Amino acid sequence: MPPKDDSLSRRNFLEWLLKGSLVGSALLGLGMLRRYFSFQNESSPPSQYDLGLATDYPFGSHKAAPPAQAIIQHDSQGYRAISLVCPHLGCVVNVTRDGFACPCHGSRFLPDGSVLNGPASHPLTVLQVERNAEGHLILNSG
Repeated sequence: MPPKDDSLSRRNFLEWLLKGSLVGSALLGLGMLRRYFSFQNESSPPSQYDLGLATDYPFGSHKAAPPAQAIIQHDSQGYRAISLVCPHLGCVVNVTRDGFACPCHGSRFLPDGSVLNGPASHPLTVLQVERNAEGHLILNSG
C-alpha cells in the first residue's frame, strides 16, 4: 500500500477557505440582523424649552437657542422663534447677515424665515413663544 499523503492540496485549501468565508459572512449577517431588530429608538426631544428670562431678550435682539435649534427674535410683534432646521432635508441652517442659509443644499431664507431660493419650497417653521407668570420665555416646538 502506498503511504497516505496528509499534505493539504491547493484545491482542498481553496475549498476550506471558501467554506470559512461563507460561515464568516453568515455569522456577520446574523449579527447585523440581531442589531437591526434590537434597535431602540432614541427618546424624542422635548416639546417645550425654557429660554430664560424675557429680559434677556431685549427689543431688537436675535438670539440663538441651541437646544431648541431656533433663533429667538424680539421685535414690534413681540417674541417669536424661527426653527433653524431646513424644511428641505433637515439640515441646520446658518444665520447670515441677510437671513439664513442652508449649508447642505444652498437654500436661502429671509430674516422672517420665508424662502429666498430653493431647493427648499417651504419657509422655516415659526415656533410659538409664550411668557409665563415668572417672566420666562417658553418655546413650544411641537
